[in-house]
Amino acid sequence: MVRLDVLIQGYPGKSLCHGGLGWSTIALLRGEGRTILIDVGAFAVRPEFGRQLAAAGCDPTDVTDVVLTHAHWDHAVNYPLFPNAEIWIGRAEMDWATRVPPGFNPLPELYVRDLARHPRLHLLEDGEAFLPGLTAHLCPGHTPGCLVYRLTGNAVPVVFSGDAAKNRAELLSMATDMTMDAGASRASLERIWALWRAVPGTLLIPGHDLTMRLDAAGRPEYIGQRRAGIAAWFAEDLAVMEEFDLSAPRF
Repeated sequence: MVRLDVLIQGYPGKSLCHGGLGWSTIALLRGEGRTILIDVGAFAVRPEFGRQLAAAGCDPTDVTDVVLTHAHWDHAVNYPLFPNAEIWIGRAEMDWATRVPPGFNPLPELYVRDLARHPRLHLLEDGEAFLPGLTAHLCPGHTPGCLVYRLTGNAVPVVFSGDAAKNRAELLSMATDMTMDAGASRASLERIWALWRAVPGTLLIPGHDLTMRLDAAGRPEYIGQRRAGIAAWFAEDLAVMEEFDLSAPRF
């Protein structure tokens, strides 16, 4: 049995004026002698990430494996925080990412360059079983080498869809935002649905949304409650802050 904790809850939104929010999901798996992180988030998440690791009783030096769905900054840049970890990412993803020149895109070029030289980097193939209960599934579109991971061996399987299926809206509409190849993304959504439906009760943890399972009618239902907000200084006193609840629409 593998214990699953979602340390950072993904958020299905983006900023209107300041670029992407980058609030992505980070999950912790523990069992069979391994301590595994599925994605590791962006720079801005570090304080909360550290608090959640501590609350889970996990020191960064305890992490044995960092498993990345893809190379974008909001999922990948914190891998150096785990000095003892093996790093896992798709071969197709790294083949693509290492060839991309600097540009106004979500790829952190310097971190990709460093990752490519990491002494404990492992490049995964489609369908490869690589850690206890984990299998990689190539689901391109968002990036050419996005991997979806399926965990088996527990009472119910878990599918980690990363940004191949970022949120519930993408899963239901069969369309994707921020994709490099819309046709490939649709085919990947179909593959994710097949993985999800294969075993009743399977959990799906997307890259930017709450954990879900399928209800009796076969539609995604959320597990848990969304928590998101911003505090801002609009007054003339640092002690006065306005709080904005971003957990649900106002109307």
